[in-house]
Amino acid sequence: MTGDIVETKQCQIKDAMDLFHSGQVVKISAPMVRYSKLAFRTLVRKYSCDLCYTPMIVAADFVRSAKARDSEFTTNKVGDHPLIVQFAAKEAQVLCDAARIVCPFADGIDINCGCPQRWAMAEGYGACLINKPELVRDMVRHVRNQIDNPRFSVSIKIRIHEDLKRTVDLCQKAEATGVSWITVHGRSVEERHQPVHYDAIKIIKQSISIPIVANGDIKTLKDAENVHHLTGADGIMVARGLLANPAMFAGYEETPLKCIQDWVDIALEHGTPFTCFHHHLIYMMEQITSKQEKKVFNVLSSTSAVLDYLKDHYCV
Repeated sequence: MTGDIVETKQCQIKDAMDLFHSGQVVKISAPMVRYSKLAFRTLVRKYSCDLCYTPMIVAADFVRSAKARDSEFTTNKVGDHPLIVQFAAKEAQVLCDAARIVCPFADGIDINCGCPQRWAMAEGYGACLINKPELVRDMVRHVRNQIDNPRFSVSIKIRIHEDLKRTVDLCQKAEATGVSWITVHGRSVEERHQPVHYDAIKIIKQSISIPIVANGDIKTLKDAENVHHLTGADGIMVARGLLANPAMFAGYEETPLKCIQDWVDIALEHGTPFTCFHHHLIYMMEQITSKQEKKVFNVLSSTSAVLDYLKDHYCV
């Protein structure tokens, strides 16, 4: 392992804010729909990931429905910390009610101000919030005023504006309101696969004093180190790079067989549904399987078939 992104000793870390004051770059697993569940978080924590987010949860549904709470949020007190619960919200009190529910079980919440999907923006969630700094301010203030725990973090995850001055203004207002840190995905709402604007993240970092997390197109530990040096970010958040290689933060270039075995053990222990169990393995084995092997493995339709395949081909 090289550069400034080195392993943090989890036993010395008490909560999320401690990570950002540890003097080391914080390695973060992003909120990913369907994928950032407890089993996957357990796996990446074994491989030097410091901080994990849940998938995005719609706060209104979470508050209203016990069924939604049971299906959307699962954790344990043993090793699933520090943990940030990401909410999609558009009403301050609803967000606060959701935060109050998870407060005993998590280290903080994050407000999704970056999801560019049409359904989310049509509902008033996600990236449309970057154009509503007053609403973001009100949501942060409500949580700050109503959650008693001063160590409970409140963060936001954003995309950038075409006019970066607007993003800097949003971040400065969020800082003044008491946001713990800001994660910046360095693309605008309209951009999907265009290059990430790391220069914009650097400017935002230089404009505020709270921690900044850089996000976007980070696929290897070397990428993470380069982005840290380019932006000065206090943390690096990775999504697809960790899906492809959950051991990335530990310095592995591709998913090691030990990590695949760990995933099998963890997923079976947690009762992970087959589709999720299988999809994670498809991502993890992308770099280590041939095209012919993929044709066979990707259409397996049962846990037992997957286990037999792994045993026969990889002794896992």
